[in-house]
Amino acid sequence: MFVTNKREPDLANTWAGLEEGVNTVMTKLECGMSHAKYMQLYTSIYDYCTSNSSSPQNTVHKTGVFIMKGAHIYASLNEYLQRHMKSLLTASESLVDENFLIYYTEQWAKYSVASKFVHRLFAYVNRFWVNRELDDSHKDVYDIYTLTLVSWRDNFFLHAQSKVMNAILSLVERQRNGETINTTLIKHVVDNFVSLGLNELDFKKSTLEIYSKYFQNPFIEHTRSYYQLESEKFIAENSIVDYMKKAEIRLAQEEKRVEEYLHISTKGVLIGKCEEVLIKSHMLPMQDEFQNLLDQDKIEDLTRMYGLLCRIPEGLDKLRTIFEAHVKKQGLISVEKVAEAAPTEAAEDDEDKPPPTKSKSKKPDSKADVVDPKVYVDSLLEVHKKYAELVNGAFRGEPGFNASLDKACREFVNRNSVCKTGTSKSPEMLAKFCDALLRKSSKVAEETEVEDILNSIMTVFKYVEDKDVFQKFYSKMLAKRLVNSTSANEDMESSMISKLKEACGYEYTSKLQRMFTDVTLSKDLNQAFKDQMDLSHGTSKDDYDFNIMVLATGQWPLTPPNTSFNIPEDLMKTYERFQRFYQNKHQGRKLNWLFQMSKGELKTTYLKASKAGYTFQVSIYQMGILLQYNNGISFTWNELLTNTNLSPEILGGQLGSLLKAKVLLICPSTSKVGVDKEAKFDLNPDFKSKKIRINFNVPIKSEQKVESDETHKTIEEDRKLLIQAAIVRIMKTRKSLKHLSLMDEVINQLQSRFKPKISDIKKCIDILLEKEYIERSKEQKDQYNYVA
Repeated sequence: MFVTNKREPDLANTWAGLEEGVNTVMTKLECGMSHAKYMQLYTSIYDYCTSNSSSPQNTVHKTGVFIMKGAHIYASLNEYLQRHMKSLLTASESLVDENFLIYYTEQWAKYSVASKFVHRLFAYVNRFWVNRELDDSHKDVYDIYTLTLVSWRDNFFLHAQSKVMNAILSLVERQRNGETINTTLIKHVVDNFVSLGLNELDFKKSTLEIYSKYFQNPFIEHTRSYYQLESEKFIAENSIVDYMKKAEIRLAQEEKRVEEYLHISTKGVLIGKCEEVLIKSHMLPMQDEFQNLLDQDKIEDLTRMYGLLCRIPEGLDKLRTIFEAHVKKQGLISVEKVAEAAPTEAAEDDEDKPPPTKSKSKKPDSKADVVDPKVYVDSLLEVHKKYAELVNGAFRGEPGFNASLDKACREFVNRNSVCKTGTSKSPEMLAKFCDALLRKSSKVAEETEVEDILNSIMTVFKYVEDKDVFQKFYSKMLAKRLVNSTSANEDMESSMISKLKEACGYEYTSKLQRMFTDVTLSKDLNQAFKDQMDLSHGTSKDDYDFNIMVLATGQWPLTPPNTSFNIPEDLMKTYERFQRFYQNKHQGRKLNWLFQMSKGELKTTYLKASKAGYTFQVSIYQMGILLQYNNGISFTWNELLTNTNLSPEILGGQLGSLLKAKVLLICPSTSKVGVDKEAKFDLNPDFKSKKIRINFNVPIKSEQKVESDETHKTIEEDRKLLIQAAIVRIMKTRKSLKHLSLMDEVINQLQSRFKPKISDIKKCIDILLEKEYIERSKEQKDQYNYVA
């Protein structure tokens, strides 16, 4: 039997069959290819690459490197692709604009599908020749699919890309001008540009180099040029408000354009360039318009302006400055309106002008003396609320605008026409408003609204610089509410103290909380006293309803009486019994009686017009005066002064209230005497009133003013001690410190409670130098050393 040698395939015959098949794939793939044909082509590649012929084609290169047959197939395919690309390029020469784009995208769609088919068809070449070449770092060799992309890029794309981009930019400009275009065309081109980004180090990965260089860069430049011309023309012919609407629309369109057909990486560059041209280039006129929009409360336009300028790093700086000045101005105007609506001068009142002393009402020291605290605080809150809503709404709660709001509010809260030169009036007014809110029968608000109002009060409190002033006045007023049992609700009181504690810490409210402890202990003490009296004395005509509060001196902001006082004989036995009771219970403790805080009730039995009589609610001083009339119906000024042992000023003030109510009358024969020790005061037997219970224990304006002034003096003294304590504390830690550094640290430590004056700090330093807590450095005059 004879076996004939199978004819080994040569390159010419093999490629002739392959080229026909590859051409079919590249040009007529939509017609399909049978599986048999596909296998025939694949087998021919395999047979050629695995044949062992010693034909001249399978020779050794002059460099000594063996050329494998796969290289011939690879080279032949590359040559075919180059010819095919040139044919596609030639066919497109007569096409322009959208027609060219349609041709380009259609050819790319066919080619990209065909390339994947060819890649699978030449899989054996990839596996046994290309991979080996890649392992040997031959950078001019690619896998078959990458080869098809490189061929498209080098032989078609690079020759046609300018024509492609011109057509795309023309389409985009038409779309920007309001026409409807075929965005799918642009999307396909973008995908094509992205696909051609080949990573020379790793062909399995891609880059955006081609897309960025040939698409994104010219697209961005065209966008810049287009919007620069449009914006300059539009802003010259229209208002700033209209321009902002236009810019807002354009930015939204560009963002949508990215979503529709651009690569996502373009978004940042494109929007950044649009912001530069549409916003930054016209930023100054927009910023100049900001004040007008604020003046007219154009919330929608302010929102739009913020939305545009917040895109520019420095775009909001000028706006924040304008906003701060505007809010400050509006706050000052609001307070000024309140001050102008208040009386310019305190009206003279008979209760403030007791006839025997010839005293007259003084003009108020400032507008704060006549402005209603509620109206004042409401005016502050109204401005803050309005612009806080603007910041949170139009300005999206941006921290810079919040800071500007805080600075502006801090200014008009602490320095306005009511405060005048000082910053202590606002905390005083705020404390008075709290007092009015938390007292019984308050007409400030309904009980259900109180919590919301307390939160609003804390908003103003946040801006108050002299928080120690608020603390002092609030504690005094709280003490009066607790002593006089006029607090509306203990839960409200506790809620306010909790808010203050949260804002300023435990130390700020510690004494306030201890006041409530004393009130509770006093209730138990009263009950124990009554129980003992019931056991030891039973019921006696000398017994009266008696309630006393024993308060710790260090916790309550109460001062000793500023006048002597003779306790009425009617109250003396009860007074002495409690003294003995308390001394037996707490040996070594001393009771200091605060008669100026005491009050009581008197029942009348002398009146002609009322058989049932009236109940007079009086201060203990008024009680001392009226009880004198149990022994007579007329007393001279000198007799009342001697019997009560009150100071002339206090006696005059208390008599003023009784005279105004006509419980007492000045004797006609002495009414013209003026300041005369012989002036006589008669009990009025014809006194009438529509009420059964009549309260004469009302604050006297002149006394309130004196008390306020004394409180401010106390605050000043406390501040000096706090400054000295801060200096000692700092120097003890630092041992040695320069003058300016010491001043700065003192201010930093105390500014949460008040802002110390430079002059006060210097005075306190001098005091501590005299006391030898610190000393000047011998080497440097502006340096202090701590003296241990």
